[in-house]
Amino acid sequence: MGEIVGAGLLAHVPTIVLPGETRRELNEGKEITLVTGLRELREDVFGRDGYDTVVVLDSHWATTVEFVVTAHSRRAGLFTSDELPRGMCRMPYDFPGDPELAHAVARFAEAHGTFITPIDDPFLPIHYATVNLWKFLGEGLPGKRWMTIGVCQTGDMEDHFRLGRALADGIAATPGRRVLLIASGALSHTFWPLREIRDHEASDPRHVFTPRARAADEERIAWLKEGRHDKVVDTMDEFWTHQPEAKFFHYLMMAGALGERGCVAPARQYGAYENSVGTGQAHLWFDRPADGWTGTGPATSAATGPSPV
Repeated sequence: MGEIVGAGLLAHVPTIVLPGETRRELNEGKEITLVTGLRELREDVFGRDGYDTVVVLDSHWATTVEFVVTAHSRRAGLFTSDELPRGMCRMPYDFPGDPELAHAVARFAEAHGTFITPIDDPFLPIHYATVNLWKFLGEGLPGKRWMTIGVCQTGDMEDHFRLGRALADGIAATPGRRVLLIASGALSHTFWPLREIRDHEASDPRHVFTPRARAADEERIAWLKEGRHDKVVDTMDEFWTHQPEAKFFHYLMMAGALGERGCVAPARQYGAYENSVGTGQAHLWFDRPADGWTGTGPATSAATGPSPV
């Protein structure tokens, strides 16, 4: 039986893969803590041996009539972003996928009233919400499998919960699989207008687009640190007024896999809450509680070994 052994809401902003000198120029001479936070997260979690597959819930990959899960045995190539080719240009990536798990997830689509298609087309585009995090957390770890699931732009909160439920069942049905989930995306997500945007490139959260958006982000970060996923879920109507990235579907898919509003896992934060040209960004990592994601399951069995963190 497979299991989810850790999960995170992680920022993937283009700034993190810029040269260090450029990052400091944009940030009043200081390093952004989104970078140092990812380095610490790799040391604490991704550099260890307690998992074998990473599933990225990618807020930049929007499908229309179904959820799509990558089913490649390997993905490799050079990535240039169409959004910011000056900053993300010919970035090499090369990692094994997990087709067995991808097909297992898809088999649970009907049971959960949704639509999931595994795709192994070698020409399927990849997005920087996956690549940027792999560069920090996966590069140099050749034995770790990575796969991606996109958001569905015609879906709502319930649809993304259903995807998360199918994901959890697919993982459970895959013998021996130990999986980390990454909800790759921002919190509030309104950019400054082009003629003003260069005045707001520093990471200080005073540059987040509105004080109300910053307050909403910080409120949800505090709730997640307390393990109050129920509060985040129950106030989505209010949060949507602050235009969270991809309607926060990346988080909602992760929550769907972890028990939705019943999830009680508290976050630990890596780095600070930071601005990126108006948007709110943070790295929040959730360890699996000893009694399960909802506090009602059994502790990790000796047979499967310890949690990776």
